[in-house]
Amino acid sequence: MKSKLFIAALYYITVGISCQTQDKKPKGAIADIPVGKIEIYDKGLAHIIDSSASIEIIGRHYKWSEGPVWVASKHMLLFSDVRENKIYKWNMKDTPTVYLNPSGYIDTAFRNGENGSNGLTLDKDERLLLCQSGNRQVARMNSSLDYPKPEFTVLSPNYRGRKFNSPNDLVADSQNNIYFTDPVYGLPLGEKDPTRELHFEGVYKISTDGKTSLLIDSISRPNGIALSSDQKTLYVGSSDDKHTKWYSFHLDQNGNIQSGGVLLDGTEMKLKATVKQGADGFKLDKYGNIFSAGPDGINIISPAGKLLGLIKVYNRPTSNCAFNENKDVLYITADDLVLRISLHPK
Repeated sequence: MKSKLFIAALYYITVGISCQTQDKKPKGAIADIPVGKIEIYDKGLAHIIDSSASIEIIGRHYKWSEGPVWVASKHMLLFSDVRENKIYKWNMKDTPTVYLNPSGYIDTAFRNGENGSNGLTLDKDERLLLCQSGNRQVARMNSSLDYPKPEFTVLSPNYRGRKFNSPNDLVADSQNNIYFTDPVYGLPLGEKDPTRELHFEGVYKISTDGKTSLLIDSISRPNGIALSSDQKTLYVGSSDDKHTKWYSFHLDQNGNIQSGGVLLDGTEMKLKATVKQGADGFKLDKYGNIFSAGPDGINIISPAGKLLGLIKVYNRPTSNCAFNENKDVLYITADDLVLRISLHPK
């Protein structure tokens, strides 16, 4: 999915619906290259994102950046390079440095495929949780965030004795229940891989007692996942090649799915896009809007399923994003780049 870096210095005339990135170098940025623009489809979005905001490059030259998580107490961003089998750290000052190696595949035998960690998150005790694509499991890093070591506690190694496909993204609630997706992307040969042990792609919950339960087995290519702030709604993205979609599910008091279905069908969005990508990783802002990697960049979707706008990223797919603690700064992983954008200050 690699693509050439778009470096032409193009500037667009803003007519109230879009704005070109600024050609300046804010603190912490490492390049002055236009990488995208902001498109506004609903006037209400003006209170959420500043149409004149700059999209800044803070890291580059990755093989496939993914799974960003902001660690507020350490003032640092962590993100995966899935194909390098590493996690990187950015401290708001210097260029990103290797934080953890290996991150997702700790065996010694050669293995093709996406081996590193993918989705990352923190539990309520600020411990790092990882979807380990290579080892096909969900794990927790044993060491402290200050002194990382590639030593892990396996939280879920399989479902009913069968290995997962390749855990992709995850989210933890305030009780430390963990929800995660398990598509086939990390298997060397995808759905036809001979080592595949499950005939479906699932959405799972790891309860606080350590039990893993299957919540959904009917979504093709389940990918991004997030919880609403009240933890009553679980959102899941499907990156199915032909019919990419975002789903919304109501949870009962035990955190199990009670009802739900398609929130937004992105099939037409993908067909019309320049970068024809399905729904990938996402996070929710303080208003409950979904900021989701998908067709042409970060799609901004209301809780009711309305497309509000787009942070368009030029000439490359995006994989995921993460907010800072105040949710006024968004970090974006986009193929070989990691980006930052400051949102509206209100």
